[in-house]
Amino acid sequence: MPRLSFYVLKQLIGPVALFAFLMTCVVWLTQALRLLDLVINRGQSAPTFVYLTILVLPSLLVIILPIAFFAGTLYALSKLNTDSELVVMASAGFSRGQLAVPVFIAAAIVMSLTYLSGLYLMPAGQRAMKDKVVDIRADIGAALLNEGTFNPLSKGVTVFIREIDQDGRIRGVLVHDSRNPKHPITYLAESGEMVQTPAGARLIMLDGTVEVSADGGARLSVLKFQRDVFDLDQFAGPAPVINRAASELYLNELFSPPPTATPRMRNAYFAEANNRIAQPLYCIVFALIALAAVTRGRRARGANALRMTLACFAAAAVRIAGYGVQGLAENNQTFCLLFYIIPLLGALLALVALVADFSARPPVQTAEAVS
Repeated sequence: MPRLSFYVLKQLIGPVALFAFLMTCVVWLTQALRLLDLVINRGQSAPTFVYLTILVLPSLLVIILPIAFFAGTLYALSKLNTDSELVVMASAGFSRGQLAVPVFIAAAIVMSLTYLSGLYLMPAGQRAMKDKVVDIRADIGAALLNEGTFNPLSKGVTVFIREIDQDGRIRGVLVHDSRNPKHPITYLAESGEMVQTPAGARLIMLDGTVEVSADGGARLSVLKFQRDVFDLDQFAGPAPVINRAASELYLNELFSPPPTATPRMRNAYFAEANNRIAQPLYCIVFALIALAAVTRGRRARGANALRMTLACFAAAAVRIAGYGVQGLAENNQTFCLLFYIIPLLGALLALVALVADFSARPPVQTAEAVS
């Protein structure tokens, strides 16, 4: 590659990386807010929240990377054109074909990252996140770690914790069990702790009393204890059966679904597999659209702005059409061909615009023409 190609490639990498970072942050925040409610309500720690949000990133990058590549490439090429650098390069013998080389190298890099995210990182992250969310929802002990709140474990059972020390020790515990309306039981303890045993979560209460009501509240029996254990695992329910969604399956699993899968599930898996293969191909389409928008036509400011706008609309139309195929393909596998036809058609139209401009105009206006 000539030095000018390296220069153009460096000019592309910066904006593409910046757009990818900014778009990822914006979309990541929307997903993080959804997970924040789960983490807070279940008494999870900040590292758990960060871990869950990191697992979401690969599924976002599959969508964001091609779009960020288009935005960054269009911006970088437009800036080179506006600053007349493309004119100087053309005067030095740098042709449009040579200009396309670093653009397609950048497209290949982004395609590789998109394939890595879509074929491996996304299903791995989605699986790990679902397993972690299931564990969080099943952790009945962590759900109780809310100070000053009456926590209903189930119908008739309520737990109140007054304070939790920094070392995890509980100060002030109340457990009210009215599952038997004729004999409600109330536990009051000065302190306690939450422990995980091989048999499940347990609330250990220290230095307290047990109050048992009888005869509709006419009689009250009070017993003191130094140590009592309350079984929390009885309220967790049976272990849930994890059903894998299409986004959690690897490519070989999507193409070879289990025998128990219904015809609709098989169609959805097949559509998801083809969609993952086709999504990175839009990087080539976006590269051609950006090249056609920047290198063809007059260099007047109004003409450049119009071409940039048309390029954005063209890229959006092609990508939205690709998203629209998903629903059709899930109902009929024949429509999966559209996953590849749409980017191919978009690339051909952009290529036709480039070739038509090659035959109608000189490669790039010379410096004398600009002056």
